[in-house]
Amino acid sequence: MSKRLVLVINCGSSSIKFALRVEGEPSPILSGLAERLTTPEGVLRWRAGNERDEMKIADGLHSTAVAGILPLIDRFAKRPLTAVGHRVVHGGEHFTGAYVLDANAVRAIEESIPLAPLHNPANLIGIREAMAVFSKIPHVAIFDTAFHQTMPPHAYRYAVPEVLYSKYGVRRYGFHGTSHHFVANEASRLLGMDVGQGAWLTAHLGNGCSTCAVLNGKSLDTSMGMTPLEGVVMGTRSGDVDPNLPAYLSRTLGWDLAKTDYVLNHESGLLGLSGLSNDMRTLVAARSEGHAGATLAIDVYCYRLARSLAGLAVALPRLDGLVFTGGIGENSPLIREMTVGHLQILGLAIAPERNLTPPGNPAREIQAAGSPAILVIPTDEERQIAEESLALLDFDRIQPVPERD
Repeated sequence: MSKRLVLVINCGSSSIKFALRVEGEPSPILSGLAERLTTPEGVLRWRAGNERDEMKIADGLHSTAVAGILPLIDRFAKRPLTAVGHRVVHGGEHFTGAYVLDANAVRAIEESIPLAPLHNPANLIGIREAMAVFSKIPHVAIFDTAFHQTMPPHAYRYAVPEVLYSKYGVRRYGFHGTSHHFVANEASRLLGMDVGQGAWLTAHLGNGCSTCAVLNGKSLDTSMGMTPLEGVVMGTRSGDVDPNLPAYLSRTLGWDLAKTDYVLNHESGLLGLSGLSNDMRTLVAARSEGHAGATLAIDVYCYRLARSLAGLAVALPRLDGLVFTGGIGENSPLIREMTVGHLQILGLAIAPERNLTPPGNPAREIQAAGSPAILVIPTDEERQIAEESLALLDFDRIQPVPERD
């Protein structure tokens, strides 16, 4: 009996990742990325084995990118798809796990748009385009927020009036759940534990960044909150700021909420601190040449990241290890070294020679002797989405979307 085939679509605000995955296989048979969407420089690049190609997306539209992906699926699938798995950023309190999509579920995702206005609309584009083409197979949504639904109330509640939570859903949700879930499982596997066991601090570091405390496969706390703006410093997002900052900017500069929201999400973080770039590679190079803004940005980034990890440690009964993942976490020895340098109180120490990033960037341990494990693990959100999609279909957990009171 042939293994099942899953198409994974990760449709973001300015990019679309996709992968055609065979059940149980570590690598996709087809994968690609449409990037720089919403700009005239949009491009779709894909790879299948040794074959690679690209096409321009001159109008920069998500729908055009999806239309360019679908013929590739027809070409390389060779057999019918079992399911299409979709990444969705925000499921609010509607969704506590993977969910087979229907009209009610799509409406519930739409209702969560105010919580993720940059991402959920783009996720819905991928869902609608794919459902129109693959109308006879199940479509499964995997939510970034679902993994964090195991957080206890003392971790997810804000200290605000009860009605804001009970009626309007004001609480901490967390994001990057698929990545945190995947690397925590891989960490246990790498250290010879049963999969899903262990007490981990995980750091997903890309243009968006978040940290998480994971115990035996469950999220106990995370750095992002009601929206992806809360938490550590990111590429263009500020992370934590004084909650009264919008009022201060309104009084002193006359900024309205839309202006403040834009600045904190798009002009802050590494970009705002450095005055140069949100790309860590650019900043590391500039720092080595004495650029003051790049130096400050990296110093703040690593300190805030370490402070977040140290704070999350209180959620765990012990610490089996720290995991770095994401484009920065996997590829920047400097960021790992500087961050761990602030975490001596947890007994963490890096072995400099093991911290160097080797070709191919394999999963590996980089801790010094006597330190809890420090792991670098490439994330594979698409693989996690495929596995969760098939697992859901196996258990046939198709149920109505719960209604909020």
